[in-house]
Amino acid sequence: MSKMESQFFEAAEQAGIDTRNPQRRKHHFFALGATVLSAALGYGLYVYFEASRYVSTDNAYAAVETAQVTPAVGGIVREVLVADTQHVRQGEVVVVLDDTDATLALDQAEAELGRSLRRVRGYAANDESLAAQIASRAAEQTRAAAQVASAEGDLARARIDLQRREALADSGSVSGDELTRARNNFETASANLAAARAQAVQSRANHQAAVGSREANAVLIADTTEENNPEVALARARRDQARVNLERTVVRAPVDGVVARRAVQVGQQIQAGAALLSVVPLAKMHVDANFKEVQLHKVKVGQPVVVTADLYGSGVKYRGVVSGLSGGTGSTFATIPAQNATGNWIKVVQRVPVRIELDPAQLAARPLQAGLSMVATIDTRVATVQ
Repeated sequence: MSKMESQFFEAAEQAGIDTRNPQRRKHHFFALGATVLSAALGYGLYVYFEASRYVSTDNAYAAVETAQVTPAVGGIVREVLVADTQHVRQGEVVVVLDDTDATLALDQAEAELGRSLRRVRGYAANDESLAAQIASRAAEQTRAAAQVASAEGDLARARIDLQRREALADSGSVSGDELTRARNNFETASANLAAARAQAVQSRANHQAAVGSREANAVLIADTTEENNPEVALARARRDQARVNLERTVVRAPVDGVVARRAVQVGQQIQAGAALLSVVPLAKMHVDANFKEVQLHKVKVGQPVVVTADLYGSGVKYRGVVSGLSGGTGSTFATIPAQNATGNWIKVVQRVPVRIELDPAQLAARPLQAGLSMVATIDTRVATVQ
């Protein structure tokens, strides 16, 4: 008997198999084979029906859209009311800027609004004045026309008197002095008529000028009131902008969260849009899980996820749901993307970021910080979560 057979029989004896009874030994071999087959079948069924439905990765990290606090106006920092790691509420004051310039700008805008209101009231009053002026010019034009008619009558009489005296001058019935006076009267009447006509032209021109002035003034107040006049509206908008700028000297937290990366100090001159600090909204934390491309053929939006954090250990499980898959792999969006069109290319399994939203109630009970290591397991047999 060989050494191998000896070892087999020794093992069989230790296992309680009677090697001296071939029938019993055969029976035990069948039982052992059935046990192994059942175990293999059970494991296969487990893999097919249970284990294959889950995909998991430990290449996952807690993430959040950090809110950056930036001022809408520039100025000198007067107060900084928060520090790094401090919890803040949405709307809570975090930084106060010096408001001297903004206050002066608001006062100036208020004064300009008052001046605009008075100017518009002046337009309305001027319209009535111009209407009266037009009536006066019309009366002057009528009087000038009457003066022209009177001067024409005087000229006609003077012409007749002159013609009569010239006719009698040859007979000696009219003296030379009388004839001279008649000629002077005729010339005076001619001059008066010319003056009256000039006055009539001037009166018409004055009347047209008054009408034009009223029309120009009417354009400034046409279809408007004192409140909605464009000049007043513009001045009011500038006043409102100045008021908003004054309010913006007080910088508030945009969301609830924890202060991070504070970069502002008292007395610092800052410009509009400068980064002062960040607020991390811990209540809106999510997980970015980087799954291998071969794991994603069954992953869909809406599938449930179980997430654990290294911070709390595997005993604390977060409920989550797949909310989206990235539009490309991580290497695609790298600063220097991989260039695979080379002769020495080696295929590397790529990873695709999957966004997982977490249960807010669990986050409130056990907060996470951005960047913590996580383990995410997706149940791919569930098509969606309503």
